[in-house]
Amino acid sequence: MTGHQDAAYRMKMARGFLEEARQDLDLGRWRSVVDNAQLAVENAAKAVLALVGPVGRTHNPAAELRQLLKEGLFAETCHDEVQQLVERAEMLGSDIHIRTDYGDEVGGRTPWELFGEADARKALSTAEEAIALAQAVIQKVT
Repeated sequence: MTGHQDAAYRMKMARGFLEEARQDLDLGRWRSVVDNAQLAVENAAKAVLALVGPVGRTHNPAAELRQLLKEGLFAETCHDEVQQLVERAEMLGSDIHIRTDYGDEVGGRTPWELFGEADARKALSTAEEAIALAQAVIQKVT
């Protein structure tokens, strides 16, 4: 797969997880909203990474995006969008992925006890923003 093909695939994944997050919101499944929103953000960030090179298996693409931005591997016209995408990917990073799947094992709280409606709505909004930012970067690059 070329970088642009991988980016398109990742955006398709991001949109799919975003749609599931929206459905989960309608059903009141807060944990699932956050989980799917996290995966939407992760895939949006990976779509932008794919424009630069191969994408590794990670639930924390923000660190790599930040490094590539620092190294100047993104066009100047994309810097603001990439920086904002990094911020969203950090907000819904690997720590959230772990909490939506495993809960708080030390505190004895399940994933369903950790996330409420406000968390779900914020995560969904963050995912929508991340996808829009990734799409803006892709359009500028292609």
